[in-house]
Amino acid sequence: MTSDNLPPHDIEAEKAVIGSLLVDGEAMFSVATSLEPKDFFGQENQWAYDACFSLYQRSEAINQITVAHELAQRGKLEEVGGAAYLSHLVSTVPTSLHIVDYAQIVSRLSVMRRLISAASQISAIGYEADPNVDSVLSDAENILFKVRHGRSRWDFVPIRDILGQYFEETGPAQPREGRIPHILTYFAAIDDLLGGLQRSDLVIVAARPSLGKTSLALNIARNAAVNQKACVAIFSLEMSRQDVVRRLLASEANVDCKRVRLGIYNEREERKIMDASGVLSEAPIYIDDSPQLRIVEMRSKARRLHFERNVDLVIVDYLQLMRGESRGDSRVQEVSEITRSLKALAREIDAPVLAVSQLSRAIEWRASHKPQLSDLRDSGSIEQDADAVLFISREELYITEDEWRQTHDVETEPYPRGEADIIIAKHRNGPTGELKLYFDPKTASFRDAEKGVEMGVSPAFQKTSGDE
Repeated sequence: MTSDNLPPHDIEAEKAVIGSLLVDGEAMFSVATSLEPKDFFGQENQWAYDACFSLYQRSEAINQITVAHELAQRGKLEEVGGAAYLSHLVSTVPTSLHIVDYAQIVSRLSVMRRLISAASQISAIGYEADPNVDSVLSDAENILFKVRHGRSRWDFVPIRDILGQYFEETGPAQPREGRIPHILTYFAAIDDLLGGLQRSDLVIVAARPSLGKTSLALNIARNAAVNQKACVAIFSLEMSRQDVVRRLLASEANVDCKRVRLGIYNEREERKIMDASGVLSEAPIYIDDSPQLRIVEMRSKARRLHFERNVDLVIVDYLQLMRGESRGDSRVQEVSEITRSLKALAREIDAPVLAVSQLSRAIEWRASHKPQLSDLRDSGSIEQDADAVLFISREELYITEDEWRQTHDVETEPYPRGEADIIIAKHRNGPTGELKLYFDPKTASFRDAEKGVEMGVSPAFQKTSGDE
């Protein structure tokens, strides 16, 4: 509902959003990432929604009683209209079924009001007649950018749709039925040691840049989704969803990543890529490539997808690119908040969360180049909150073949080309130890080491220690 004397707004839609939340607090999953308190025109509705949002962030129930209490704590209950106003909102909305439609109206009109405000600011800049035209245009562009800022265009996209863009064809993903007790990586040595990825666990895969931590995470995602039909949610903060799919295609088809990325391949490779596309199209993988993701947004998206599809595995690539909700605190405190939230998410949706993490440069100065728990970057809480920590170490990146020959008998200790040491540095519910995988840099994929023997890779070994 609008008025000639007021900016665009619809008070009835705003009331319907809040009423829907009071009727069904779980409906907040559907609107938390798209609707903010400032989107509401009515002051009382803004306060009421802000109270609902605060309860949601604290994982507390949202209903008429809790919202009234929250408003009372803030000294806003009477200004809103008291408990009677909340009761009125509940009586006007019998169901939360259409909350997304109501929220879209509120959000759209909020954008219109912000656009009107931006137009006024740009008009004022024009009237100032600054001689520096480039500076004026830059200021105007920044104002328009702020209108769009926060209106996220990123969300989960089924891998089938992204593959459809790659091959200029589309199709909806198929839902999966049933529940999987634990998620297998389908790397025999890892599954033997960890027993697979356990539900509600936070698993960290960490390494220095270019050692393959993202590749290992994507390989696990593929294996779980294709072999086990597990529903996998991937938050890719570093790579676009198109790049993620190209990596998956290259690994699945066993074709050089560069050739897949450039679209340059021969007829035989094209057939392999098409076959790989068919396999991946049926995989229940969902990719969100938001470049700057707050923990509350990630939590909302994961919970919503879990409600719709029953998520079995969440992958975050990578942890240090996430943003916490704290303002003005140190990076250490922010990362601590993020890891605690990831662990809470794992427990909340009862699915393993696998987070990729960077390691500090301390490894480069160490003679053995073997990572340690103290190398986890930015915060000791990563080690504390994680149920399992896996490090990747590749000796061939630190020593040339000629240098190896000078200190080793190559007959008994061949050069470790392609060998990747996977170090289980922490395992809350089992043994720690080391094992070997084979890494193929051309396809950016890992394999069980036995499959790389013909390429000069030693057979997998495993040595375990007691529980931590």
